Parts: sequence; C-alpha cells; structure tokens
Amino acid sequence: MTARTDLAAHLASLDLPQGLVETLTTAAAACVEIRQVVAGGALVGALGASGAVNVQDEEQKKLDVITNDIMIRSNEWAGHLAGMASEEMDEVYAIPNKYPLGKYLLVFDPLDGSSNVDVNISVGTIFSILKAPVAGRAAKMEDFLQTGTQQVCAGYAIYGSSTMLVLTFGHG
Repeated sequence: MTARTDLAAHLASLDLPQGLVETLTTAAAACVEIRQVVAGGALVGALGASGAVNVQDEEQKKLDVITNDIMIRSNEWAGHLAGMASEEMDEVYAIPNKYPLGKYLLVFDPLDGSSNVDVNISVGTIFSILKAPVAGRAAKMEDFLQTGTQQVCAGYAIYGSSTMLVLTFGHG
C-alpha cells in the first residue's frame, strides 16, 4: 500500500462526511509534491525571491509561488471544493468552470516559513477546511470569514529531515 491509500483507509475508518476523505487525501498528495520541491531547493532552481509580494506585504520567495501553484493544481479538479484562499493570493481562487464545485473551502499557507529554507530550517504547509455556506456555488470572500470553531478539519505538514502530516477534526 502507498502512504496515500494508508491515509485514505485510516480516514475512512473515522466515519467522516462524504468528500472530506477525498479532500484530505488530495491535500496530502499536494504536501508530498511540495516536500519534493522543498527538498530540491537550489538544485531545482526553487530558491530566492520571486520579485512579488503577498497579501501580508511580505516578499514572496520562488518556493511560495511554486508551492501555491501545487496546492491549487492538486485540489481544483476533484469536485469537493467551492473555492480556495491562500496567503499568497490577493483574492479567493475560483474553481475553473471545467471542474465541478463541492461543499468545502480550503484555506492554506502553502509554505509557512519559506525564508527559513535558505538556512535549512524546517518549513511547513498549514491548511484549514471549512464547509461552504452554499454547496455547489462558487465561493466568495465572505464565505471564508468563519470562526475557527466552524472548521471541519485543520492540519499541517512539516518538511525537514522527515515529513510529518498532522490532522485534527476538533475531537482532541
């Protein structure tokens, strides 16, 4: 079995809402791809500044842009999301019309601590999954403005000498 099927089997045993297991395994697969890019660093030309700033007015690193693209590309097509929001984007990411819309929202920082990569300190991906107020409708900015207690799931992946994925469903 692969790590993805092991994760899917474990999540299926938790009796989670329909679509959530698939959303989480897709996000986890994106984290695996991000791990590979982070590990490549300078060898794959992923270090240094991108020349842009994010919504926090921080200088974006090339890795910020690359990892944001990975999260979007990995999650937009699956049909479980109504939209995505990221620290690296000024606006909500609308799921393209060619893909079905789902009942969840994905909020993420694709590479928290990206400035640490240059000095070989661990970095990570942080994400939260919320229910879309209206399933099957394209998400609006105000849809993401929910309290933390409304989260369906939250998690993070840490990339270092090994990779660790941590998830919580609000039950301790």
